[in-house]
Amino acid sequence: MKLAPVVVVASHNPGKVREIIDLLSPFGVQIKSAGELGLSEPDETGSSFSENAALKARAAVVATGVTALADDSGLVVSGLNGAPGIYSARWAGPHKDFAAAIARVQCELKAVQARDHSAKFVCALALAVPQGTTKIFQGEVHGQLVFPPRGTRGFGYDPIFVAEGMRESFGELDPTIKHAISHRARAFAMLKEWLATVDAGP
Repeated sequence: MKLAPVVVVASHNPGKVREIIDLLSPFGVQIKSAGELGLSEPDETGSSFSENAALKARAAVVATGVTALADDSGLVVSGLNGAPGIYSARWAGPHKDFAAAIARVQCELKAVQARDHSAKFVCALALAVPQGTTKIFQGEVHGQLVFPPRGTRGFGYDPIFVAEGMRESFGELDPTIKHAISHRARAFAMLKEWLATVDAGP
C-alpha cells in the first residue's frame, strides 16, 4: 500500500527533516514540515523515544487533519547509563548547540572514567493517521564514540559516532551510505515493510 498523498513531518529540526525527506522520496508523497506549516512544538513529556514520537505525530494530525510522521531519536551511551537518551536534543540547549552537547558527552565520560565508549543511536518513528491509530517503528544502530569529533556532514551527534563495521563517523559518511545503515533508515525499512501489507489510511 501507499502512504497518504500528503504527509506532515512533525519536526522543526532542519537536519532531521532533510534526512526524512530523503528517506521518504521513494514513496512519492508531498511532504510538509511542521516548521513550514508554523506548527508549535509539543512538550516531549514521554518517558521513551516511542512515547515522544507518538505524542508529536498525534499533535501534528490534530493540527492539520492529515497523516503525520514523527521521529524521536537520540544517542544512548553505555558508559553514561544510557544518557543522554531521550534528552539528546535537550543536552544541546535552546539554541541547539550540538557542539556543546558533544563536549558534555566527552566531559561526563571523563568524569566517570568510563572506558566503555560503546553507544547506539535509536530512532522511534511514529505514523499517525486521522481517525486512526498510531504505529511505531523503532530502529537502532550500534557503534563506538570517537573524540575529537570528525566530519561536518550529518547533524547532531553524528561527528562522534562510528557504526559497527565502519571506519568513518556519521559526520564523515556520504549521506547515501548513512541512509542505508542508520537507525532512521532501519525504522523506515520497518515502515516500508508494514505498508506492504497494511493500508496506511487517508
